[in-house]
Amino acid sequence: MKIQIWSDFVCPFCYIGKRRLEKALTHFPEDGTILLEYKSYELAADASKYTGKNMHEVLAEKYNMSLAQAQEMNANVGKQAAEEGLAYQFDTMKPTNTFDAHRLAKYAASKGKGAEMTERLLKAYFTDSLLISDATVLGELAEEIGLQAKEAIALLQSNDFASHVRADEQHARQIGVQGVPFFVFNDKYAVSGAQPVETFIQVIDKVRKEEQEKPMLQSFTSDAAETGYCTGDSCGVNKKQ
Repeated sequence: MKIQIWSDFVCPFCYIGKRRLEKALTHFPEDGTILLEYKSYELAADASKYTGKNMHEVLAEKYNMSLAQAQEMNANVGKQAAEEGLAYQFDTMKPTNTFDAHRLAKYAASKGKGAEMTERLLKAYFTDSLLISDATVLGELAEEIGLQAKEAIALLQSNDFASHVRADEQHARQIGVQGVPFFVFNDKYAVSGAQPVETFIQVIDKVRKEEQEKPMLQSFTSDAAETGYCTGDSCGVNKKQ
């Protein structure tokens, strides 16, 4: 089974959705054939690297609400995150552009470390309050998961893996992704948003059962048509009646 996951590293529900999917997968411990593929998606491709504003201020400005309203909104999201064992630090998060983080994740994936890099970047942003657009920070994060910091920084100073990020975003547009997280199972079933664990269990179970079913042929042969065919005993033509 292949599960593709479109997400952004500054999307609070992407981290929550990731945890819920992971909890659902624990219900299928015997299934070692599930492949997770993380896809790039930028919620704000034109975002600046860092303005010095915290998440409360950014939300208040973006949605034209008071600072108190933004703080209440973030507190509610934080409670949902805590239920999944995640500690969100909204007061000290550094809202930023995520393009380079996505490029780093693609580089890590090419080294077989895509899942580890995705997890580390999410934690770096939401819990550790690190600036995940800074090349030095990204290099250190890469080193933490077993990659070479110098190599990671060198690629960030180039345009490497930019096309990989853009390809994911183009794919997202083609299949109608309008927000993240967005999960696609075996190119057939889609789950949008940080759905409850039970929803993920249901779709995984459905896909597994379909994979285990023996393929059944559907016949489009017309009994009224003139058809020539051979058996082991003879060849002939069935004429129209």
